[in-house]
This record gives sequence, structure tokens and C-alpha cells, in this order.
Amino acid sequence: MAGDYVPHSDGAFLEWAKPLIAYAAAHAAGFNIPQGVLPPIQAQLTAFEAAFETAQNPNRGKVDVLNKNETKAALESSLRGFIKAYIVYNPAVSDADKESMGLPLRDPTRTPVPPPSTIPEIELDSSIIRQVTVHFKDNGSEKRGKPAGVHGIELRWALLDNPPSSVEDLTKSAFDTASPYTFTFDEAERGKALYICPRWENNKGDKGPLGEIVKAIVP
Repeated sequence: MAGDYVPHSDGAFLEWAKPLIAYAAAHAAGFNIPQGVLPPIQAQLTAFEAAFETAQNPNRGKVDVLNKNETKAALESSLRGFIKAYIVYNPAVSDADKESMGLPLRDPTRTPVPPPSTIPEIELDSSIIRQVTVHFKDNGSEKRGKPAGVHGIELRWALLDNPPSSVEDLTKSAFDTASPYTFTFDEAERGKALYICPRWENNKGDKGPLGEIVKAIVP
């Protein structure tokens, strides 16, 4: 698909996601979408919509903002995967359908972007209380930020009592398109061990290889 079709701001993202999911659900049978695919995405939309509304409250807390960011990242990741698997190359989905869902039409002459092949390096800064900031760059690069052809970075993470035995133990996910990314924690989470594993992602949702698991203590 041409460019990055996902709106960046929270409000625009929500207003894009809602009609897209509603349209896909209304045409699921015609698009040959299996019955179990959309309900989890609809649940993620409901969770993000509620978290977004809470985060608009002037009396919101850092936990509210963190929850909004996490639910948005989860919904965006699911939508990218859904669009790639069931919409982009689905012969039952017409160009008019794609336009109705707010999706750009594919340019058949455009050179495809390959999945990322390099590994990100991350540096953690815990100098601010209840925050851990993640600076990222490409492997071996002197300059912070993402390499060419990469849309952003996925950060698999978790707060764990013991070191993870594999990346599968990092059950939460955050996504960012520009360095740095800041995790914000609750007072009760201070002193806990934060484990993070990064990987690049292109604008089609293709993911690169996972990097090293890095640890920080929540200050």
C-alpha cells in the first residue's frame, strides 16, 4: 500500500479505525473473513476508545496515559496484521471497498519494501523517577533513530520478578516511530525489573529480527 496509511495522532487514529472495523465486520462474509478474526480486534477498539477518553480528562494520571498508549499500540499492531492478511491481497475486496475503509490503493509499479533485516540497539535512561526512556538506533550506527525503509520499532516488554527465559515471556508490546520512547510507571512499580526486546517494523507491518533483551530497574 502507498505510504503509511495509519494516522499518527490518537484522535485521528481512532476516527480511522472505527469505520474501518465496522465496514470490515459488515462485509466479513463477502470478504471471506473467518468468524473468529474480528471479535478480538473489536474488543481492542473498545479498550482503546475507553482509554483514550479517560486520557482526555484533565485529572488523568500517568497510568491512564500509559494505558492509552498500550491499547493503541495493541490495536494498531492487530489492524496492520489484519489488513495485510485479509484485505490487501483479497480478491473479494474491491478498490471501492478499500477506499471506504480509509485505505490507499496499491501502486503496482512501486518497488516493494522488504522486511527489516537489521537489529536495533537500545539504550535505557532511568534518570527520571517512575520513567524509563528508550533511545534506539540501528545496529552499528552512530546516529539515533531508525534506518531507511523502517517505519518504527516494536518494544516487547514486561515487568518480571525473574529474568525471562525467552522473548515469549515479554507479553506486552509498545510501538514508536521516532526515538526516544518513554515508559511511564506507577509508584507501586518502582524498584521492579523492566525487560525490553526490540525489533524494527516496516510500513507493511513486516517485522525484523529480535534484538537483545535489555534490563532496567524502574526508578
